[in-house]
Amino acid sequence: MSKSSIFYSITFIFLIALTGIFLAFLFLMEYDKKEYTDKLNQKYSIIARATLFHLNNFITESELKEQIEDYQLSKIEDKKLMDFIISQSVVIQKIDSKIGASAILKYQKYHYLLIQHEDSILLFKDEDFQPHRYDVIRGIFGLILLIIIVAYIMTIRKIKPLRKLKIQMDKFAKGSLDINCKSDGEDEISEVANSFHNAVEQIQKLNNSRQLFLRNIMHELKTPITKGRISVEMIQDEKQKKRLIGVFEKLELLINEFASIEQITSGAGLQNVKPARLLDIIDESIDLAMVSTDKIKIEVDEDLILHVDFRLFTTAIKNLIDNAIKYSIDHFVIISTSKDRLSFISKGSALQQSLEHYVQPFTQEKNTNHGFGLGLYIVDNIAKAHHLKFTYKHNNGYNYFNFEKIDSLL
Repeated sequence: MSKSSIFYSITFIFLIALTGIFLAFLFLMEYDKKEYTDKLNQKYSIIARATLFHLNNFITESELKEQIEDYQLSKIEDKKLMDFIISQSVVIQKIDSKIGASAILKYQKYHYLLIQHEDSILLFKDEDFQPHRYDVIRGIFGLILLIIIVAYIMTIRKIKPLRKLKIQMDKFAKGSLDINCKSDGEDEISEVANSFHNAVEQIQKLNNSRQLFLRNIMHELKTPITKGRISVEMIQDEKQKKRLIGVFEKLELLINEFASIEQITSGAGLQNVKPARLLDIIDESIDLAMVSTDKIKIEVDEDLILHVDFRLFTTAIKNLIDNAIKYSIDHFVIISTSKDRLSFISKGSALQQSLEHYVQPFTQEKNTNHGFGLGLYIVDNIAKAHHLKFTYKHNNGYNYFNFEKIDSLL
């Protein structure tokens, strides 16, 4: 659980509240115990002193009754019971004086006052003593703790759909539309979850419609291209024939690029990852770009094998070769590899804006007619699909377009 999560914050707040209540409970128990004990000691001291004064004939019996009548003490008359209580009780406090002695006893949660004068022993039971006083305090605090724990559980259960919603949103952020965060609740969190679920369903429907539309278009375009290729074969003029074949091949190449765009933008991911030699990938890319090999210098390890979607990766490299030759001063490109980088190097002026601008579809330089179209947009998305980083730098009159972290494809 992250420290910044709402679940952590709520749990932390409730723990602080529980700790505070527990400390308050300990303080109150100790404070009340001290206050009540002082009150009892004061009461027993008054009663013991008055009784001893009476036994020493310092005050009359009526004066004694007048002094202790408000304290609700009952005298234990049964000698056996008195002896039993004295023997079984615990002495809490004992006071000796010249006129006698007194002691506070505790037996079975009740307090007794023992008074001794010469041969006389008196035992009083404190009827006003509250043996369950602390149990009541414990019960109140226990109830408060129970309420807080129940409130915590209810709060966590109320916001629990947030965790499920976050998991589903993380899946959505990674391109997955296989999401289910529907909730039967009627609170605001459930409403948000249901709204998000409905939005994803709508996106999925639109995405399916878009894919169906693109596939239908590509299918409808491929049919006349195929017929055109067949018809071209019957042309006698070789020059015209070659030119038209090139046109149809270019159209077919564009349709294949549309298929690549459809795959990487639909969230379908990589569907056909296989090991392939980088040199074979580059050779296929050169064929797709339909450029002369004398415009390309290849400086890569011939035995380097990458695990990639062959069709998509050749499309990305083909676009980089095409752009490098088209926009370089000498119409020449160098393809080289280092430890974890595949670079496409061409001579030319630096880009006027950051790479982030050019990986958007149909961008172009200011005050020029040169645009990158969908080329770098496709390259960037294919790189991301392979968990590569597409970067750019300009150094000493050369442009470097790089695939970083290619060692992750080994």
